[in-house]
Amino acid sequence: MEKTTVIRMLEQQHIPFQVLEYEVDEEDLSATHAAELLGLEADRVFKTIVLEGERRGPLVCVVPGTCEVDLKKAAKAAGDKAVRPLPLRDLEPLTGYIRGGCSPLGMKKKYPTYIDETAQLFDTISVSAGRRGLQILITPVILAELAEATFCDLIQ
Repeated sequence: MEKTTVIRMLEQQHIPFQVLEYEVDEEDLSATHAAELLGLEADRVFKTIVLEGERRGPLVCVVPGTCEVDLKKAAKAAGDKAVRPLPLRDLEPLTGYIRGGCSPLGMKKKYPTYIDETAQLFDTISVSAGRRGLQILITPVILAELAEATFCDLIQ
């Protein structure tokens, strides 16, 4: 297993986490598919969605893989009038990550980050480790601290 920026960062800071690896299916990059392959409850595998605020620019939302981001709730959390999904072509230049491998940790820059409040229902949640087919299990509170994130209602 190759060590990603996320894994190196967590190891350097002595943060407790677990790495989970699975075989990537290019046809299905969904978090629910990853959950199935990893044997985790689908609501415990979170996906990282990068949005663009009308006034405030990029923001990051971490939501259960079974759900969709509610754009109105995300805009409200970010204190913006409206948000929209970041165009896919802008994802890698902005974050350093590709679709299906985007982590809320270790992006090129720190962006305002919001984690859906349901994450707090679990001892640990799974998020991308920065590469397709690689996830980390981490406590939601530690993830929020590292990402300087806020817990709020983000889903439809």
